[in-house]
Amino acid sequence: MTTYRIPEIAQRYLAYDMIQKHTDLPLFPDYRTRLLYAFLNNHSVLAGYSELYSLVTSLVQVGLDTHDGVSVNSDIKEQKAARSRQLKVLAGDYFSSRFYHLLAQAGRIDLVGVLSEAICEANRLKMNLYLAMKGAGLTAEEYLRQTVNVKAELYLSFGRLLEEKAGTIWSLLLRLITRCEVLLQEIQRSESSQHYRDSWGFWHVRQFGSKEEQTLLRQEEPDGSKLRAVWLKHKVTSQLYGQLEACMKDVQAAVQGLESEALRQELLSIGEPIRRYLSAPRATQKV
Repeated sequence: MTTYRIPEIAQRYLAYDMIQKHTDLPLFPDYRTRLLYAFLNNHSVLAGYSELYSLVTSLVQVGLDTHDGVSVNSDIKEQKAARSRQLKVLAGDYFSSRFYHLLAQAGRIDLVGVLSEAICEANRLKMNLYLAMKGAGLTAEEYLRQTVNVKAELYLSFGRLLEEKAGTIWSLLLRLITRCEVLLQEIQRSESSQHYRDSWGFWHVRQFGSKEEQTLLRQEEPDGSKLRAVWLKHKVTSQLYGQLEACMKDVQAAVQGLESEALRQELLSIGEPIRRYLSAPRATQKV
């Protein structure tokens, strides 16, 4: 397989001084993008477009994720916060629009329709998740499942382009890798009381916590030390680690079913950073 260099190429479009100075961008969807690149590179026809297709899909995803970071409060009077919000809107639009230009430039207009449909479906799934968050019955596992669906949708659209046998394992592996990616982010959120709201831990405590703990979650600015104590009591971080370990075992089992040895080794290497993360000493081992 050719060298994977999508993150480096993407920086040509993502690394703008104005954006970096005034706002933060979401994490690059590296696990999903590398998985897509590996499958396309193994395709009998699409291998020649593996880099282009993976690049434009990652840019669209960054655009969607950037828009997710826009504050719902449009009445922002503080200049720095207002500028950050405006730049998130503009940056998200710009990143998303690049896929039209890059595909048109390469004469691959057919993929524009595929990705456009996927964007619409991803937004529909996102709205369903937001509506579920407004209700009282969302469980932590349902939150995780729906979040994975939202983040995987753009990449799932390539299933129709892959050869039949590869398309089946593609869907399974993509959902598993995306779940691992989400769990990694949730672990990091669980270790910070600043990003607790609407996290897996938030919905877990909403589901299983006491009345006093649920009252704490409903506060606009709850006490960080009290939140940390609740997270420790419910073993939020250790539960997330356990789910990540189980998910990685499922990934490894699914990869073993691949016929292509080259693809199997490539996919195992994609999961290597997660395996190293799981084997590293944990500051939250007792949580």
